[in-house]
Amino acid sequence: MCLAMPAQVVNLAANGCGTVLLGGVSLAVSLEMIDDVRIGDYVIVHVGHAICKLDTVEAERTLALFEEIAMLATATA
Repeated sequence: MCLAMPAQVVNLAANGCGTVLLGGVSLAVSLEMIDDVRIGDYVIVHVGHAICKLDTVEAERTLALFEEIAMLATATA
C-alpha cells in the first residue's frame, strides 16, 4: 500500500525541484513530472516526487479529512 499526500508548493528551484509544505513540515521534492507548477499550487507527493497537480478546493478538503481522522484517532486513544 502507498500513501500520497497533498502538499502546497512554497518554493521553486532551477533544478526541477521545489519545496512543499506537508503537514506543517517543509520538504524538498522533485517537480519534474509536472508541467507548469507554480508557487501556491497543490500537488500530490509520493516518495519525494510530485506526481500530479490537485485542485485547491479538493486539496483543502482532503487535508481537512486527514486532520479530522487524526483528531478522532487521538480522541479514541
